[in-house]
Amino acid sequence: MSADQVSEAKNEAVVDTSEHVAKKAKLDDGTPVSDGRVSRRDKNKTEWTPRLDADGNPMPKTERKPKRKVACMLGYCGTGYNGMQTQPDPKLKTIEDVLFKAFADAGAISEENSDDLKKNSFQRAARTDKGVHAAGNVVSLKLIIEDPDIISKINAALPEQIRVWGIERVNRSFDCRKMCSSRVYEYLLPTHSLLPPRPHSSLLQLIEESKKGNPGVLRDDPEQAWWDATKQRILDEGITEEELRSVFEKNDSSSEDNIKLDYLTEDGEVTDYGKLVKKVRAIENTCRSEYRASEEKINLFREAMNQYVGSHNYHNFTLGKKFQDPSARRFMKSTSVSDPFIIEGSEWISIKIHGQSFMLHQIRKMISMASLVVRTGCPVTRITDCFGPAKINIPKAPALGLLLECPVYEAYNSKLEELGYNGIEFSGYQKEMDAFKMKHIYDKIYAEEQNQKVFQGFFEFLDKFKNSEARTGGRHIFDFLGAAFNNGLDNQEKTKRTDAANDDKSTE
Repeated sequence: MSADQVSEAKNEAVVDTSEHVAKKAKLDDGTPVSDGRVSRRDKNKTEWTPRLDADGNPMPKTERKPKRKVACMLGYCGTGYNGMQTQPDPKLKTIEDVLFKAFADAGAISEENSDDLKKNSFQRAARTDKGVHAAGNVVSLKLIIEDPDIISKINAALPEQIRVWGIERVNRSFDCRKMCSSRVYEYLLPTHSLLPPRPHSSLLQLIEESKKGNPGVLRDDPEQAWWDATKQRILDEGITEEELRSVFEKNDSSSEDNIKLDYLTEDGEVTDYGKLVKKVRAIENTCRSEYRASEEKINLFREAMNQYVGSHNYHNFTLGKKFQDPSARRFMKSTSVSDPFIIEGSEWISIKIHGQSFMLHQIRKMISMASLVVRTGCPVTRITDCFGPAKINIPKAPALGLLLECPVYEAYNSKLEELGYNGIEFSGYQKEMDAFKMKHIYDKIYAEEQNQKVFQGFFEFLDKFKNSEARTGGRHIFDFLGAAFNNGLDNQEKTKRTDAANDDKSTE
């Protein structure tokens, strides 16, 4: 390097050093000298803007109080609500909307954070659908809980059909959905739902044809005689065989709209046919209320429900799942069916299902399938056939009888206790929960069935359903209940293998 080059390099170094010193320098008042560039910290700063009231005026900031991560245990009656989870449409009232407002009204959420669930790290353990109830559910979020009466104040701000049972401190990383080990659901079912299909109905004809083609496979149901006894009571009231036949034939062949047209005149008066239908229905309803399931039938239903215990592929028990989808496999820890009990003169049973997790409509389809197996006399192992690759349509039972009993935190409770927190348990609130269930959930289920005949209507619809499916060779949509089910599965699988083989050949 020449002498001139050395001198030039020294001058550049001096300039760089001078600029560096200038950047570090401060004015006499202590303000740092800026080179005109904006730092990353300053760039990310946002100017605070006050919240505005309805008239657009700035609202004063409220005193900041410490927020704590908590698990809030609650119960609710879902009647009149569009499910648990808040919806984009503000016109759709949900449990979370009402709950969140109550938190704010009680002072558990500051006014600044009362307009957005995400600001409070809100999460739910289980999302329930429209009209579905929960004796116990859990939400995790950040709340202001320094007030010892906060639970009472929250409940005072809530309608009676939503109750907060308790609030427990949890660690910051707690997520009530992800940390949930399993969930227990309950389903209430009137026992008359287990009666065999109506005589001459499409479903009974399917079963009778299956019995003829495959004798000894399907059970004979001695309670088919219940229909004969009910018919005799109708005839004893002065209704003729011909009149009774016309009611059932029209009911099986007509749509709901056509039945209403036959029932009423243009002026809204009840027709003679309408009066006849009303009389027949009243007698049938009385007979259903008086029905008492045999011990054998209840035990058969228990056996059917036990087919679900263990790890199985539930692709046929939800929507949009293929057999190959790993997420279709679910583990059921246990099922139980209570002894029958009488409410308002009708007999019911309580079914409890304890599973790790559930998919959309899964429980309602599980109940429906078990009921159909008992009603039609096909083997209870038909349920396990549904875990196979063949695609079948299982109807979903009414949402009316379904409620979430509680989420379970078996595994995570031990970790919470190690960290010095209480476990998340509903056992301490069982007395209050049972009283709440009886007043706000069970009674509403019983009353709605009494007034609307939801279960009766559902199973009557299945009895007269006549649609067939092209992919099953035009067979009845409920052909899987008949003895031809296994043959149908074999044929479907053979077709799949043949199609796959042809596809392979075409690519060679």
